[in-house]
This record gives sequence, C-alpha cells and structure tokens, in this order.
Amino acid sequence: MKTVSLSGALRAHVGKKDAKTQRYEGKVPCVIYGGKDQVHFSTDATSFKPIIFTPETFVIDINIDGKNYLTILKDIQYHPVSDEVLHADFYEVSPEKPIVVSIPVKLTGTSPGVIRGGKLTQKLNKLKIKGLIKDLPDYLNVSISNLDVGQSIKIKDLAFDNLRFLDLSTAVIAEVKTARGVVAGE
Repeated sequence: MKTVSLSGALRAHVGKKDAKTQRYEGKVPCVIYGGKDQVHFSTDATSFKPIIFTPETFVIDINIDGKNYLTILKDIQYHPVSDEVLHADFYEVSPEKPIVVSIPVKLTGTSPGVIRGGKLTQKLNKLKIKGLIKDLPDYLNVSISNLDVGQSIKIKDLAFDNLRFLDLSTAVIAEVKTARGVVAGE
C-alpha cells in the first residue's frame, strides 16, 4: 500500500473557539485515535490535496513534533457550502493488527462480450477488505478476460491471499449486459 507523509503541530487548546482560529489561519484541526491516547493536532489545509482528491487509499505517516504515527484516514468533514475541509479523523494502525479499509477495483483485460457488442458496467469501484498492512494492495486487479455477454463477476469469485472481503459475497463487481447490436455467440 502506498504511503503519504503529513506533518502537523500539537494543538494547545481543544474546543470550538480554537478550531475556528485554526481554520481562519488555513489549518485543519485533526485527531488521531486508536492508539494509547488521542492526539489532537492541526495541519495545513493544502496538505490534504494528495490524500482526498484521489480514488486510492493510503497509509499516512504523520509527523507531529518529531514523533511519527502510522495512520489511515477514517473520516473527514467538509463545509456544506464551500467544500473546505473542516476536520479530519485518523486511525492509528499497527503492523501486527488487521485493519479494515476500502481498496479501489481496477478491471484488467479485454472482455469477449464487449468485443461482440455488449456493454461493460462496473458496479463497484471500491471493496471493503480486512487484512494486515503488509498484505494490502494499492488496488484490486479483477480480470474481465473471460466475461461474455450476460455474465458477471461477483465478490465470491475473487481470491486474494491473506485478505477477507467484508462486502456481500453476491454483490456484482462488473457485468457485460446485452446491447442492441450484440452478435450471438457460437
């Protein structure tokens, strides 16, 4: 899994007034939980750009006053009108404990059903999985090379080592539907 670095400074005070002041200065109030103690800190709003404006999932290495925390982004709150980041929650992870994350799905190969004129539809762009950090891929490669017209790939059809899928096993990831000018199979 890809890692992104982020740096911040501890917050001296915690509360609405301090959070408003932080936001006025162009900073985002954040919290890290899941470890021994909660850590309240703030970071520049511009540092969120590579994390939130991408479909990928990252492990985030946060440096706060010389101490590093290995985290994942759990929740983010936006302003309802301007869409500015108001607050972010990070979950501290451990290399020995499994974590639950959503990993993007990438379809690979060429479907014979699409060549015949069928329409490929990707139903799920991300899948929720559980596993150790070292086993988590950047994205899940799903091959559509055997997908013919009227067929689909479900979560139960996938097999990845050391990963457990938490979504419904009968959920459809991708399917090839019949289109108007489909040529009949042999």
